[in-house]
Amino acid sequence: MEGLIKGLIDVAIGNDGDNNDQQSPSQSREDRSRSTWAQVVTGEEDGGDRRDGYHRNRRNNEEEGRSRREEWEVEDSRISGQRKQESSEEKNDGWETVHKKPTRRQHKVQTDNWGGYKRPASEQNYSDEVEVGAELEPSEDELADLSYACNKLWKLDLNRLVPGKDYEIDCGEGKRVSGREDMAQGSLFSWVSEEVLRKPTFSRFCSLLDNYNPNQGSKEVVTPEERQEQAAFIEEISRTAPIKYLHKYLSSKGVASNEYQDFKRMLTSLWFDLYGRGGTCGSSSAFEHVFVGEIKQQGEQEVSGFHNWLQFYLEEAKGSVDYQGYIFPRRRGQCPDSETQLLTIQFEWNGVLKSVSSTLVGVSPEFEVALYTLCFFLGGEDNHVELGPYAVNIKCYRFGNKMGSVFPIAEC
Repeated sequence: MEGLIKGLIDVAIGNDGDNNDQQSPSQSREDRSRSTWAQVVTGEEDGGDRRDGYHRNRRNNEEEGRSRREEWEVEDSRISGQRKQESSEEKNDGWETVHKKPTRRQHKVQTDNWGGYKRPASEQNYSDEVEVGAELEPSEDELADLSYACNKLWKLDLNRLVPGKDYEIDCGEGKRVSGREDMAQGSLFSWVSEEVLRKPTFSRFCSLLDNYNPNQGSKEVVTPEERQEQAAFIEEISRTAPIKYLHKYLSSKGVASNEYQDFKRMLTSLWFDLYGRGGTCGSSSAFEHVFVGEIKQQGEQEVSGFHNWLQFYLEEAKGSVDYQGYIFPRRRGQCPDSETQLLTIQFEWNGVLKSVSSTLVGVSPEFEVALYTLCFFLGGEDNHVELGPYAVNIKCYRFGNKMGSVFPIAEC
């Protein structure tokens, strides 16, 4: 009888005891989601232990338990009101449905001139070429140290955007790589200036992104119009400072021809030549994997590649990308903010998870092509370099003599 009375008291005050093994799977997942969310809100990492101790205290004193339960409900309501808008879909205990997000803000994307890039070369108009000055000649220090050369490219990226002026991001909350809860209230990009996608190299880059089948292993069919888009992009970026510096650097090392036309053909081949990935010949390219992204179809679906911020912005604007928060940095106190231009994040693309991805935000297409090409030809798998204020490892994987994947990793 005493055990029965004790059990009824526990039920009345909501105590489920310490035996978590008897919880249903849905209850366990819900508790884990609540605990993790509460830890982020409060900044505490021992929330689970404190709550267990709280349950034990409630068993010792029924009246104290009821009082504390009321305090928890008040606190839950306060936090929920601060963090999220109330909804008719909220659970009865005051916690909102996991992954529930407000409607994404629609972004206006300028695509007026993209179709013209498919026209013949004779109908294309390009920007003026930058002057070849002393600053485009690699110094002896730069030729001797890849990190110096990469940092020079950062300085030469005249088209790099300015946070707060050209765009704004909201990093949301942080999470671990293994976390599956959505820690972002909305989109990563709050807005991007309409002028950004009118920049010649930016707009030509964006016009290429819809030329690919994202399913890894699907054979790509490249039309003559798409080949013209590729040629137009290479021609446009070849008129910029980062690519001209890249040519001088590679030709000084004997990697590239002194003839600029030969160099442009080499760039086109490196980035756009198709090769087999996922067991299918002609199904992938360096450009598709690194910048556009692919979805693995063998085994459990997952996103691979997809390291470009412009692709992320455009897919997010379409509703195809669901940003889920940044990954906690290795060192405490270095969490990203709206000014950060090197991000490590988690997101879903077409409903498929990318558990961890890194990207350089706001940089120009010509900078990324120059940086990754330089590391492919003259670096190794790990390339520890400085990019302005960022210490970065440019990770470079080869696929035979092709570029398999390349992306930045923030270092401590």
